[in-house]
Amino acid sequence: MTTPVLQISNIKKHFGGIAAVDGVSFEVNEGEILGLIGPNGCGKSTLFNCILGQLLPSDGEVKIDGRVTTGMRPSDLNRLGVSRTFQLLQVFPKLSVRENLILAGQEHQGSMVSRLFGPSDAGLGAAADQMISFFKLDHLATEPAGGLSYGQQKLLDAAMAFMGGPRLVLLDEPAGGVNLSMLADLKDRLSAINREKRATFVVIEHNMEFVMSLCSRVVVMAEGKVLAQGKPEDVRSNPAVIEAYLGH
Repeated sequence: MTTPVLQISNIKKHFGGIAAVDGVSFEVNEGEILGLIGPNGCGKSTLFNCILGQLLPSDGEVKIDGRVTTGMRPSDLNRLGVSRTFQLLQVFPKLSVRENLILAGQEHQGSMVSRLFGPSDAGLGAAADQMISFFKLDHLATEPAGGLSYGQQKLLDAAMAFMGGPRLVLLDEPAGGVNLSMLADLKDRLSAINREKRATFVVIEHNMEFVMSLCSRVVVMAEGKVLAQGKPEDVRSNPAVIEAYLGH
């Protein structure tokens, strides 16, 4: 049986007497797009931060490719091939689109010495150009990221997360604030990178339609627990999910 890329086992996170995450378990298999949804305050972001080493869980275990990574620092997870985006954009506004991608790629490889004395593009120029082409940002390659529209910056942010072919990517509200036209482009590119490169990723998102049309499986959280999980069509019609989430 194939080992899941990501395995979450009984993760709990307490803040004082409050259980923000209360015994959550699920796994993500290679080549899968998993959606993680739920009402505000249900514990999605806290769970993400426990997976990514920003928070230490109160209990439970996180595994990447069968290796226990619970409490591992974000920089060490990065070297294992775990990448992420944030709700707030992390692009460097004064650098060009291409330079942003090269910088993102450097996070996954090399040492400080190789960065100081290696080639100016860190040997990542060709990979950056490929990612620019894949995310259809060719006409913006030399533009400062700060001059891009918000939707274009979201596309760049996603492209940066996939630079270097990470093992697992966690996308935190990629659709947030993006207009419908750019949203269609973003969904198209995420579907394509999954289909063509078998990229494995998890999406936290409030946009229900975006998740349902992009993800092959959905986990619904409510009050710190898993309320339901399964195929999008099954989750959408689940009475408990409708009551807890869709009805809001």
